[in-house]
Amino acid sequence: MDLLRDPRAIALLLAASITIMSNATISPSLPGIEALYSDTPNAGLLTRLLVTAPALLIAIAAPFAGMAADRFGRKRQLLAGVILFALAGSAGLWLDNLYALLASRLILGLAVAAVMTAQAAMLGDIYSGPDRGRFMGLQMSAVNFGGFIFIGLAGWLAGIGALLPFALYAVAALYLPLLWKALPDTHGGAPADHGPASADGEANWFAVLCFVIFLCGLAFILFYVMPTQMPYYLAANGHTDPKMAGLVMACVVLAAGVASLFFGPIRMRLGRGGTPALGFAIMAVGFFVLQAVHALPVYCAGALLVGTGVGLVMPNFVAIALDVAPPNHRGAVSGAITTAIFLGQFISPLVSQPLIDAFGYDIMFEATAVVLLIIVPAVFFGLRPPRRELAGA
Repeated sequence: MDLLRDPRAIALLLAASITIMSNATISPSLPGIEALYSDTPNAGLLTRLLVTAPALLIAIAAPFAGMAADRFGRKRQLLAGVILFALAGSAGLWLDNLYALLASRLILGLAVAAVMTAQAAMLGDIYSGPDRGRFMGLQMSAVNFGGFIFIGLAGWLAGIGALLPFALYAVAALYLPLLWKALPDTHGGAPADHGPASADGEANWFAVLCFVIFLCGLAFILFYVMPTQMPYYLAANGHTDPKMAGLVMACVVLAAGVASLFFGPIRMRLGRGGTPALGFAIMAVGFFVLQAVHALPVYCAGALLVGTGVGLVMPNFVAIALDVAPPNHRGAVSGAITTAIFLGQFISPLVSQPLIDAFGYDIMFEATAVVLLIIVPAVFFGLRPPRRELAGA
């Protein structure tokens, strides 16, 4: 199936692409927002919470949003979530105090939870087998390239006015006509081309799901060392220009986006255990390279490797969960994966910063690489499908 000619796939990719905007879009505006509301008590802390508040609410709300998608239908929840996303996200344009702005960011987290869980459950209802694998690769690419474009636009708008990046959230409203027209109203039925999971799910599906959720959370704890610590690591080694940190992170995003385009074919060849195992191994090499030589070309090389590994690892979590779970639990399953993703993001600096304070950045990067290498064999053997289902992996 040519997914890029399928209106359903285009609609689902658009829904996925807006979720990357939840946190990072307003990052370039933070100094300007803090200055704008400087008379508010604790303005510095409250301004920084504007970035992290949606992630925490997504982690809390996602399981409930997933169960709601199973009960009330995916399309209704997806459309409502996109509308709420556009309203809450763009609210910064007209709200006149920092506390109201923070409240709008919490509501934005609820909207993202609704969109992500409904979108993931719906793609499980519509696609299966190789088509699902190809779609997950395209989705990862859409998220990364969308993030690259939206964050770049946000930086440009922030240079004009601190609140202008909030206007980008309203773009989601433009997607509503296509989402309404193209997407079917699914409620957890099996997809037309019946994937490997039966109506009762794969054997031991709950144990496999728990392992996937654990891996998902761990992967985001380890990966988010890059966006949370890299600017400070570069500054500690003499690269104080913010453009250098932006260049290194751009290498991560672009490499992840390109690698994800090949996720489907690679997964068909290496299987659902071999593909993430390869991705974790490449990430480990990337983290070793990052601390090997303190030079910008080496940092970029390490970032490209980390991004390539991420592009092979991240699409697996939702794909495997949808493969093994019973169709009527896909919403709850996508909610659990979404919680793991954002909880991992939230926890990452709480884990990495004590290591940095005690041992320094180089040891922290080495420790990250060692953990990634240790879990490679566990991923390879633990995620292999039952023998009778290997052909559908």
